[in-house]
Amino acid sequence: MTDTIVPGKTAEVSLREITADTVVAICKLSDTLVEPQNRMVATNALSIAQAHFSEHAWFRAIYADDEPVGFIMLYDNPDEPTYFLWRLMVAAPHQGKGYGRQAVARLIEYVKTRPRATELLVSCHEGEGSPEGFYQALGFRRNGQMEDDEVVLSLPL
Repeated sequence: MTDTIVPGKTAEVSLREITADTVVAICKLSDTLVEPQNRMVATNALSIAQAHFSEHAWFRAIYADDEPVGFIMLYDNPDEPTYFLWRLMVAAPHQGKGYGRQAVARLIEYVKTRPRATELLVSCHEGEGSPEGFYQALGFRRNGQMEDDEVVLSLPL
């Protein structure tokens, strides 16, 4: 029997490329979400598939130490000053430990290295299970726009 080490709140959070060896584990993280969260974000499998058909998708697995805990995807077009946090998912057993907050901080660090970057946007559904409060705690504010049926929030860089 092997001991599974579960990362704690002090774990080092990193964003790592998804490989052939890790893609299944990253996709399975979506299975941990329950109502209503599972209706708030597309599955990691769908997100990875969409990313492969978008020339501007930048996506990574979120790791806490060496444990995969989530997924993040960015619309990354260096010709535009506005970047868009397209997807963020943290597996249910790993929520509430600060991993999502740290992953967004790593993403912001990356976006600030991009040419002309002035703003990071994100959109989310309203209502029960909405991540809007999470994004607002990170400094995002509603900008009055809607993306389909989702409110858009903005963070100046």
